[in-house]
Amino acid sequence: MARGMMDIAAEAILIAGGGRAILLQVAHPAVGRGVAEHSDFASRPLDRLHATLTYVYAVVYGGPPERAEVRRRVNLAHAPVHADAAGGVAYDAYDPALQLWVAATLYETAVDLYQRVFGRLDEASADRIYQEYAQIGTVLQVPQDAWPPDRAAFRDYWDAVLPTLRTDASTRRVARELLTARNAPRWLRACMPPVRLITVALLPADVRDAYGLRLSARNTRRFRRWMRALAMIYPRLPRGIRFAPRDALMRRLRRAAVQRAAATASRR
Repeated sequence: MARGMMDIAAEAILIAGGGRAILLQVAHPAVGRGVAEHSDFASRPLDRLHATLTYVYAVVYGGPPERAEVRRRVNLAHAPVHADAAGGVAYDAYDPALQLWVAATLYETAVDLYQRVFGRLDEASADRIYQEYAQIGTVLQVPQDAWPPDRAAFRDYWDAVLPTLRTDASTRRVARELLTARNAPRWLRACMPPVRLITVALLPADVRDAYGLRLSARNTRRFRRWMRALAMIYPRLPRGIRFAPRDALMRRLRRAAVQRAAATASRR
């Protein structure tokens, strides 16, 4: 039976691709400008990580109350984020084309990392997961027909966007802050060396170069050893461990949704 998005999205190992997805997003000129001018997420990496994971988990595993709660949170965060064109670049957090790119980076990164750890997906599973990932964007402002119709069309879209990505001093600063996590808790800073290695190694070479990041032959070998070890160990872990972040964040979200519904009812 073909696997679907519900079968893979809860895997904690996908969190390791978070930095790669963010740097791909920020390398988009319009997204990068919006982040540089309106976001301090690089100084609060856990907040950004929790928000993104909670949104994805709610879309995939939540019901109407959970989806409504994350939609409210995202819209609240996006409401003030708008930048007029400067140097030919404008940013509007509600722009469907930009939200499509964000959703695309989450899909492409998740599938890439999943297959590195669990092995290549069969064609039926790959097609089903691709179609189901459209909802990451369509729950917000991305029209259903904006998601490329199949994996081949997605690859054409992806290959067309990659050459347009670029960085500047502001986005390179964001990348440095993200990869050093200077303001993060001590335990997270201790985890950053392997996180940096995985993030840098997973980036497309041109994007890596645009950020001024380097991947030496030695670090390439280290990355491959890490991936081989993860592929041997991670799939054998109990599901309770592999799905722990999903379960914890969904419990928190459900409590928040219930509390908001109760508060709304009391005001009527």
